[in-house]
Amino acid sequence: VAALAVLFISAFWGVDPFAGTLIRHFSFDNFRTLWDQGVYHTIALRTIGIAAAVTITDAIVAFPIAYFMARIARPRSRSILFVLVLLPLWSSYLVRVYAWRLILNKEGVLNWTLHGLGLPSANIAYSNAAVWIVFSYVWLPFMIVPIYAALERIPHSFLEASRDLGARGSRTFRSIVLPLTLPGVVAGSIFTFSLTLGDYITPKLVGGSSSDFIGNVVFDSVGVSNNVPFAAAYATVPLLVMGLYLVLAKRSGAFEAL
Repeated sequence: VAALAVLFISAFWGVDPFAGTLIRHFSFDNFRTLWDQGVYHTIALRTIGIAAAVTITDAIVAFPIAYFMARIARPRSRSILFVLVLLPLWSSYLVRVYAWRLILNKEGVLNWTLHGLGLPSANIAYSNAAVWIVFSYVWLPFMIVPIYAALERIPHSFLEASRDLGARGSRTFRSIVLPLTLPGVVAGSIFTFSLTLGDYITPKLVGGSSSDFIGNVVFDSVGVSNNVPFAAAYATVPLLVMGLYLVLAKRSGAFEAL
């Protein structure tokens, strides 16, 4: 809390354009710059949009995997699946990102496979699509584990009662499984959404200059232009977005069963 307070306070400071020193004078100039210049709007919308796309993708992919692990797989198979899900987390984050960079490159594994099948190149390297794919892979375990925990807590008697009352599988899923699993989905989405919002390494490595995130602007403002107040002002954007998301999740009642 103290660090966030200092971050917010420094966002109202400025930098002397000649000496490069901090000017501890209260001003809205940094926020006015963010509001007036459209390039920062574009970067913010790109960051939020890809973060939302990654969250939705991971939820769709993670749900059947978690359901199979929690309700269908035998204990031995469940243990093996757990290891497979968590195994990527044992390697370095950079190793995983660079592995995907090699896969998606022009001469990478993806295009090599497509050419072997007589298909044209995918041409998704250094694009927003590449950023979306890599983020979806990197954060997928953070979505699978909370959904698995929520599914495992559903009493089997609930599903039996639904079948006894004549409900089909789709009705049981809509009325019982999905509502009771929603807290796990929300918990996983908090991880995937917030981690994507704050990342700047993956967009730099697999997205290129046309896929800058808020984190890239913050990094450049601190390390290149030495404009810490502006970086602090822009860093408040993902904090506000995440705060709004948590408020909406709480109002929906998703936290009550966590």
